Amino acid sequence: MTPIRFARRAAGPFRCIAQSCAVALALCHALPAHAQTFDPARADIDAFIAGVGKKHGFDAESLVALFAQVESKPAILQAIAKPAERTLAWDEYRPKFLIERRIARGAEVHGLKQAELERSQAASGVPVDILLGIVGVETFYGENIGKYRVIDALSTLAFDYPPRQAFFRGELEQYLVMAREEGLDPLAPVGSYAGAMGLPQFMPSSFRNFAVDGDADGKRDLWNDWADVFSSVGNYLKVHGWRAGEPVLAAADASNANLAGLSDKLALTETVGSLRARGVKFETSLPANAPAMLVALKVAAGTEYRVGFTNFYAITRYNRSHMYASAVSDLADAIGTARSGMPLPVGGGPVAPAPTKPPAPSSGWSTTTSGT
Repeated sequence: MTPIRFARRAAGPFRCIAQSCAVALALCHALPAHAQTFDPARADIDAFIAGVGKKHGFDAESLVALFAQVESKPAILQAIAKPAERTLAWDEYRPKFLIERRIARGAEVHGLKQAELERSQAASGVPVDILLGIVGVETFYGENIGKYRVIDALSTLAFDYPPRQAFFRGELEQYLVMAREEGLDPLAPVGSYAGAMGLPQFMPSSFRNFAVDGDADGKRDLWNDWADVFSSVGNYLKVHGWRAGEPVLAAADASNANLAGLSDKLALTETVGSLRARGVKFETSLPANAPAMLVALKVAAGTEYRVGFTNFYAITRYNRSHMYASAVSDLADAIGTARSGMPLPVGGGPVAPAPTKPPAPSSGWSTTTSGT
């Protein structure tokens, strides 16, 4: 096989949820306080370069030169090893996303990018407000896409974070292939401390498998091209089971229900009919045999119950959390209401006021001229 060198081009002014680990904390203390470039001759890096080069036809010298410019970032290890904060209750979690400015910005983006949204909805069956909800929760419509070079984040975790090195070495391998496929300088893109990229925060494997060139311009740009962003999110949900025209959630009354033996796993283990047979009260047009799950959201006063359907489960494939999928659904509903000019409903929790000082957009990376 002929060795393949990286394509380079000029670049101007893309979920991973990790758990804390004592091993990683020890590593953080052992490593230097400042970033240091990796040594490509280090045994594990040398073996990685040899393996990736042989598997994918990369030129070994190019990879050595590349990794000589990659930095190990102690701040990334500190972030991933930070002891998990106490689990937020739903009435603490929801207000972080259901804020006036996020809702207003979602409605604004709809007005600016309506054609791209509607084209993505037509292709995937995912409603425009769900597409906006995902991007709004993930990065506040691009205001917070991350500040680390993707290759630094992935390499730091691949080589200096033993607890999950297999996962991150796989993602680093996918990233190198992705950069070559997309014609990108692998040193240019920035993202989260875990290597998630762009407005929708795709990991490299998700980028390669699910990202879409929404406007057929020959590139998949999840940092700046809204057509690609919305089409990619829609495609991800479609591949993971989204059913066009079906609901996501229904409010439920389980006060007199028999919940004994009911699974709390993130899975469609029940049906509309089985939940009703248990005494769970909710409204839906779906048939009795439609897959469903009871969603129990802990609040200060007890538990708020909802029933999630197939589309709720599809959203949890994006981020495996009942609260995440519920927040996306609520934000989507709020954006839809704002777009219609109607006042936001009181039910389902409060909407937090806009902050007095909006956060400044993060410094990003682009392959094209940045748009709104």
